[in-house]
Amino acid sequence: MAQTTRTRLQPEIFDLPVEKMRAGWYTDAYFNHARDTLLRDERRPRVVMQIFQKEDAWLGGMDEAIAILKLCATDFDALEVHALFDGDRIEPYEPVMHIEGDYTAFAHLETPMLGTLARRTLITTNVVHVLEAANGKPIIFMPARHDHHRIQTGDGYAAYVAGQIVGAEIGVTTNEQASWWGGRSIGTVPHSLIASYGGDTVLASQKFAAWAPADMNVTVLVDFENDSVRTTLEVADALSDRLWGVRLDTSEALIDRSLWDELGDFTPTGVNERLVWKVRDALDEHGYERLRIVVSGGFTAEKIRYFEDKGVPVDAYGVGSSLIRGSNDFTGDIVITDGKPSAKVGRGYRESPRLELVA
Repeated sequence: MAQTTRTRLQPEIFDLPVEKMRAGWYTDAYFNHARDTLLRDERRPRVVMQIFQKEDAWLGGMDEAIAILKLCATDFDALEVHALFDGDRIEPYEPVMHIEGDYTAFAHLETPMLGTLARRTLITTNVVHVLEAANGKPIIFMPARHDHHRIQTGDGYAAYVAGQIVGAEIGVTTNEQASWWGGRSIGTVPHSLIASYGGDTVLASQKFAAWAPADMNVTVLVDFENDSVRTTLEVADALSDRLWGVRLDTSEALIDRSLWDELGDFTPTGVNERLVWKVRDALDEHGYERLRIVVSGGFTAEKIRYFEDKGVPVDAYGVGSSLIRGSNDFTGDIVITDGKPSAKVGRGYRESPRLELVA
């Protein structure tokens, strides 16, 4: 029997709504009805359930799914559970978890377990694709504003797992996203602060730098007036050594002022390769070779890959809503009941030597 060789997050870290989960509040009604039927009939079938999905992916949410079982099953110690680890590469239909025991002990947990694995695997896989496209450059995980606040914690951890898979830096923008792995949030001088100082990017940046802790990498958005080259140089002159970098975030509906005389042979809107080169050349010409350029606004794995293939001088990418789009659905099948095959037609028990015993 396999022995666990890698560590897992402790169940308590997930702050689960244990009593509601035990009561089936987060479970599709038909699972609760099935469990209630079995209990009324005093039938406690010993089953093997295997959980899988149908894509090439990187697994996320496994420690959280295990926590649901450990804290909310009626008798976890009576179950035998084998599972893969967060960050494992998985193939279509490969079992990621194998649960054996009294079905009534965990029937009410199938829905939240599958949902957890689906969401976190989606995020982990999407972030891996973006990190691979970025060729090792840092990624800022920025989807917090695009979804409900209660999912930030696990999504942030899923992004962190992706960073561990690729061996690349991943930054998150809220403290909640960083809480499970002990990180901290990062952020730039935002448009709202610039607007609060009447649209004066330089003044807002100076005030921000005066407040910021000494170890903070001060990064400034420079597209507020849609004149990124001019604003970049003004901010660099004003902040000098206190400035770490600038962030380009031009709307995809606008053409930056520096490109108005260069239309014709490229797509001029938003953050495009010509704009990045304009800013980079201007910084270098004025002695600011050390300053970094961060880009954001509509970036996907495909757009990042295009930038990297073109050699666009980007130092870090901010990526938002594309990281939470898509689906990666999981299924739980009972494949053995009381020692006999019981899967529906087209399914069956699958051997999976990679699964490890969950203690």
